[in-house]
Amino acid sequence: MSTTKKIALTGVFTALAVALSYVEFLVPITFVPVPGFKLGIANLAIMAALFFLGPFEAAAVSALRLVLTLFLFSNVNAFFYSVCGALLSLAVMIIIKKTTFFSEIGTSVSGAVFHNIGQIALASLILKGSGIWYYFPALMLAGTLTGTVNGLILRFASGPLGKIFKTSGVQTGQ
Repeated sequence: MSTTKKIALTGVFTALAVALSYVEFLVPITFVPVPGFKLGIANLAIMAALFFLGPFEAAAVSALRLVLTLFLFSNVNAFFYSVCGALLSLAVMIIIKKTTFFSEIGTSVSGAVFHNIGQIALASLILKGSGIWYYFPALMLAGTLTGTVNGLILRFASGPLGKIFKTSGVQTGQ
């Protein structure tokens, strides 16, 4: 795939990630007893970039989404939590995808769970280990559920996306 196509598609996935982040920002989640809980739908664009473009482009989408959402509708505290979660999540998803043992669903669940681990670890450091780990079981359950849903969405979208990428001459699965 040409560099120009990769840059353009990275931009498309970044725009999608920012738009999905904005949807998450608008929709408050009140049914989960964990402060700041999000569905992680922006991760769909990052995973799509990982599966269709490669790890470097997925990292670029993730980094650009973090910076853009900071300026558009977030704050510095949320940014640092997001960075910790995103770094750990992306690293784990890249490793898991390289094994080819896990599907989109397994990759997504792993990313969601490790995103939560990264955020709770930062909170534990900031709060000096106070009872923040009590949220851990709820976050693992929520991460597993949202990761499964997001993985299923990507799996169902992979067929049509794969056809689009194939007909446009874009090689996938790097």
